[in-house]
Amino acid sequence: MIILPAIDLYEGKAVRLLRGDYAQMTIYSDDPLSVARKFRAAGAEYIHMVDLAGARDGDTPGFDTVAAVAAGTDLKVEIGGGIRSEKVICRYLDAGVERVILGTAAITDWDFFCAMVAKYGSHIAAGADCRDGRVAIKGWLETSSLTCDELCRRLDGIGVRTLICTDISKDGAMNGANRALYSELAARYSMDIVASGGVSSLEDIRALRDMGLYGAILGRAWYTGAVDLKQAIEVAS
Repeated sequence: MIILPAIDLYEGKAVRLLRGDYAQMTIYSDDPLSVARKFRAAGAEYIHMVDLAGARDGDTPGFDTVAAVAAGTDLKVEIGGGIRSEKVICRYLDAGVERVILGTAAITDWDFFCAMVAKYGSHIAAGADCRDGRVAIKGWLETSSLTCDELCRRLDGIGVRTLICTDISKDGAMNGANRALYSELAARYSMDIVASGGVSSLEDIRALRDMGLYGAILGRAWYTGAVDLKQAIEVAS
């Protein structure tokens, strides 16, 4: 299992939200590139990035920062937030990003989403952000009528390779990952599942590894010092 340390971007800073609430934002660094370099120094090979303003507003204000991380490290970058057109996908891929995450687009424009998966293959990941069993969109500010299971069946059916699934109720709360959810997803679907939200201990990482998950995202637990990234990578592998 791989560990993807996370940088959430807002106004050029590395921040974390609590359960997706923009009013509960903690700023951890004014220099996201230096944070990314710390991840690499600890042994990380991947980085998960989210443009929070982009996710909310549908644009890409964090693009230059993401491009700087891709150019300034050899980390494999995945980015989500505000990616709702092929032009933006190409812009990120041309900047050296490994994988772009489509979340809202998978709900609001299914034909577009399918076309992008068919054209770009493993460079497209799907984001399923779940709140009370339903999929949230637009920076988690709206909840769709689609259940998490319904979306996952659709994604699996068209050959999506990577699914980043976030339990919003756990995100940033430091009270453990939703192990039951990820165990069910791993057993039911053929996609590479990445756990996001609530990973807050080495025990979480061991449990997710033993389920056969592809990856786990490490966010607030690293920033607060609750989990050492080097140890997390060793446990995961």
